[in-house]
Amino acid sequence: MVHSMTGFGRGQATVDGTTASVELRSVNKRHHDVSLRMPDALADREGDVQARLKEAFERGRFLADIDVVAEEDEALPVDLDTEKALAYKKLLERLSAAAQIQEPIRLDHLLQFDDVFVAADETREAAADEMWPAVAAALDEAIDALRAMRAQEGQALRTDLAARIDAIEDNLDAIEDRAPERVRERQQRLRDRLEELVDDDRIDPDRIETEIALLADKLDVTEECVRLDSHLEMFREAMAGDEPAGRKLKFITQEIHREANTIGAKANDEAISRCAVQIKEEIEKIREQISNVE
Repeated sequence: MVHSMTGFGRGQATVDGTTASVELRSVNKRHHDVSLRMPDALADREGDVQARLKEAFERGRFLADIDVVAEEDEALPVDLDTEKALAYKKLLERLSAAAQIQEPIRLDHLLQFDDVFVAADETREAAADEMWPAVAAALDEAIDALRAMRAQEGQALRTDLAARIDAIEDNLDAIEDRAPERVRERQQRLRDRLEELVDDDRIDPDRIETEIALLADKLDVTEECVRLDSHLEMFREAMAGDEPAGRKLKFITQEIHREANTIGAKANDEAISRCAVQIKEEIEKIREQISNVE
């Protein structure tokens, strides 16, 4: 399966008067990474959001922007620390007495101390529980939209990769057609050279045939061609499979490059060397593309 790691998805849902909107953006990254921006009340749900994204996507960098609008509620996300408020009141009364100030302590005096208000844990947890169903529904919708875009982008990548694999196969066919003829030419050149250098009665036919056989083995690229053809088939199978193929395609591409290098090194032939170079050019383009494959 070829899916791009780049995409965008948006979802919105309303549940019991709470409306949540989620925007997801993804870019290519070697591993799975999530960055979140969401209301503080949902801080305890960060792990749930990351888990849903991990389940939906193999890898990539994800930027999730979550916004929630809830109906007015009498419950407040803060509570009053009455003990601290009374302590501040007594402190101000002592200060007034010491400074001989007759003015009574008023509410606005106490409001100068921010820490008389504290987060109401139960209220915050209740708010998160009320928000989550809408957030979860919007997140699922955004994930579906992001997956659809990544699949669409992946189809374009797959078409390009398939064309490049076909181009490599065409060059491989040309190498396989040329290789036997190249070996025969080199063998004949060796025979002709020996006949020029040595009189016929001094030539050991068995030794010549041995040297010719060694030359043929040295120039033979049959095994490399067979392995390269197998790697091309594996590449196509990985693209057609049901699992994310990015990592596997990267490994297969390395193996294709290895065989192309060996063929080029053993070629000693202009036509084969030219095909090997063209194969490596396609490999570089494939590497660029699969860097964005999930």
